[in-house]
Amino acid sequence: MVNPFILATAFIFGACIGSFLNVCISRIPASESIIHPGSRCPACRHPIRFYDNIPVISYLWLRGKCRNCGQSISPRYPLVEILTGTMAALLLVYFGPTVNAVVYFLLVCALIIIIYIDLDHQIIPDIISLPGILIGFLASFILDELTYIDSIIGMFLGGGMLFAIACGYYLITRKEGMGGGDIKLLAMIGAFLGWKGVFFTIFIASVTGTLAGVLLMLFAEKSLKFAIPFGPFLSIGAIAYLFLGPQLIAWYFYGIYPF
Repeated sequence: MVNPFILATAFIFGACIGSFLNVCISRIPASESIIHPGSRCPACRHPIRFYDNIPVISYLWLRGKCRNCGQSISPRYPLVEILTGTMAALLLVYFGPTVNAVVYFLLVCALIIIIYIDLDHQIIPDIISLPGILIGFLASFILDELTYIDSIIGMFLGGGMLFAIACGYYLITRKEGMGGGDIKLLAMIGAFLGWKGVFFTIFIASVTGTLAGVLLMLFAEKSLKFAIPFGPFLSIGAIAYLFLGPQLIAWYFYGIYPF
């Protein structure tokens, strides 16, 4: 049982990191610096005062509006902060105050950035995925349940499987299907989670992506055509593996009840 004070501290720390992730989500696609200048209003570009930049609280206090121009600020900002804070707390509960929790928090932060950028722009920035592949491999030397061999296999299996699918789709349809960003993303996930994580991630991504596609077809206007990015679903699958993957795999293959 984690001390409630420590848990709250982890959430607050995660929410503060989430505030930085919002900067990354906003600026990386525009090729802007994520360091300078400081936080500013998306509408009027006025610098945000430090007391207006407290995660979640400032948004609620200002009723979701800029103090300077009065324009509404997207609720995505506090949602990302809450999501990141929640992930930090859950990882602490699940892995304890260990190196594993720190490494996987870095992975989750990268995946959160990727989810929102891919949803907005249908791109997965190389500046996140390519260094992530190297970091995932290096992390295999300090993680408890991941060897460097597992990391290498996961890296090449993840990237190779999607590359093969993309090539096959192009040969059949002569159209681009799977983007290169998805290939590098799954290679990064494989580097962090190993080959078992790759298979689990693809399965969850396929199920959730299919459900999302069906819902869009049922409830969206029939005249609209949607290009659904696959990156968010791969990211969801990877996060699900962190908390459920090994237990569900043990239950499925060995009959060990996971909970």
